[in-house]
Amino acid sequence: MNNKIKSFAFVVAVVCMGFMACTKKLDLKQINTNNPDVAYATPAAYLQSLAKVYSGYALTSSSGPDQSDIANIDAGTSDYFRTFWKLQELSTDEAVVGWTDPGIPDIHAMSWTADNKLTSASYSRSMLHITYCNEFLRESTAAKLAARNITGTDAINIARYRAEVRFLRAYQYWSLMDLYGSPAFATETTLIGGTAPNQISRGALFTYVENELKAIEPELAAARTNQHGRADRAACNALLARIYLNAAVYTGTPRYADAAIHAKKVIDVAGFSLINNYRELMLADNHTNVTENILTINYDGLRTQTYGGTTFLTNASIGGSMSAGDYGTSGGWAGLRTTKSLVNLFPDVSGSTDKRAQFFTNGQSLEINNIALFTDGYAITKYRNKTKAGVNGSNGTFSDADMPIFRLSEMYLIYAEAFARGAAGTTATEALTYVNNMRTRAYGNNTGNLPNAAAITPDFVLDERARELYWEGHRRTDLVRYNRFTTGTYLWPWKGGASGGTAVGMHRNLYPIPNSELLVNTNLVQNSPLY
Repeated sequence: MNNKIKSFAFVVAVVCMGFMACTKKLDLKQINTNNPDVAYATPAAYLQSLAKVYSGYALTSSSGPDQSDIANIDAGTSDYFRTFWKLQELSTDEAVVGWTDPGIPDIHAMSWTADNKLTSASYSRSMLHITYCNEFLRESTAAKLAARNITGTDAINIARYRAEVRFLRAYQYWSLMDLYGSPAFATETTLIGGTAPNQISRGALFTYVENELKAIEPELAAARTNQHGRADRAACNALLARIYLNAAVYTGTPRYADAAIHAKKVIDVAGFSLINNYRELMLADNHTNVTENILTINYDGLRTQTYGGTTFLTNASIGGSMSAGDYGTSGGWAGLRTTKSLVNLFPDVSGSTDKRAQFFTNGQSLEINNIALFTDGYAITKYRNKTKAGVNGSNGTFSDADMPIFRLSEMYLIYAEAFARGAAGTTATEALTYVNNMRTRAYGNNTGNLPNAAAITPDFVLDERARELYWEGHRRTDLVRYNRFTTGTYLWPWKGGASGGTAVGMHRNLYPIPNSELLVNTNLVQNSPLY
């Protein structure tokens, strides 16, 4: 790690140790249990609180052994990215899991209800993170800083922290908008202890997120100048590009030209480029991938121990005849595999042609006759707790690999899709350049695998997104945008609970608002009468 990385990682580690035992048996208190005038008394305290807000991406908390800070689910399975990933991937052709824990089998079968533990946990996790953000913003206004005699450079730095926290809140509202449509809505001005928050429509939430991101963009650190894992202007534009790509789903009005504009703002940042080896994207030392990673959730096997994040993605993918030691971990959980629909997008499963193909096939069957059986379906080896040099991560149980929230390839693909959909201002030359940057890395010098501009169609981009971004938490959103998630237009093994796949109701393009939320907040209504 360089000094920039180590400095903020150290602050996060100190906050973790101060608030919780960063192990499976987590013990995190409410973000600030002291009087706010004590908890936010100094500039250093604000930095610690900022680290705590960031840690809400990666960690969970509890009041006792294995008890999460959100209801009805244990701490080890309820971190943000693990729950988000399951909803985005297990519901699609990219992943199945053999476990039969309550709620899990229903995701791939698309038979979830408003009482499903996973859908409820993901909603609650995002709302809790928003609560953390709102508290920080409430305590960092100019008036609060003046009252605490925080001025000058310290006040300027805290203003920058505010912009980062507003970004984190906007990201969580994007997550809720994408998964649930119309969640409860609260900001730092919402009265604590007052009436329950009102519900916001999906279209109104889109406008809110868009306006927030545009407002904070000049207040954030310039692209590639902030500490590793902290938001900057590139992350802000990356999220804008993502919401504009899906604007037709969120609002009914396409915004592909805007998606391309903001993707290009990221692409054009000096110093951004793809790393040379695709297979080094998700390794234990991927914090060094600074030219490609735009923003990451930071994990450290010694300091931020969690059974979610990349620990989950590494360990849950190991089973059958696989050796856990090959992946830098002490044991596999024998859960996650993929379906033949993803495998068939690659010219060969060995990865000798397209280096992005990372499948374990020995003893595994391509066909999935029994989802509960780990050897049915190919395993994915994309995530490893080993460094580029082949050295194990710092801990045999918990992964060191960071999880990219945004990376440059996604921006290339957003621009290419905008071009394929006829967005004004896009050019064939640029779209082709961006696509072929990725495919040159994937295929090496085999120029026969580089398409021409005419080949860059929406269908081509969808398949290329699967090849490039699989298991990174994008697939459900992509299939919804292409109207292939619930319809019979595209089927995959066990879609809708049928071995050959079947269409399901269109209401399943959204997950339901949890019944537990509807019971405590009468301002909320379900997003579909079919739930």
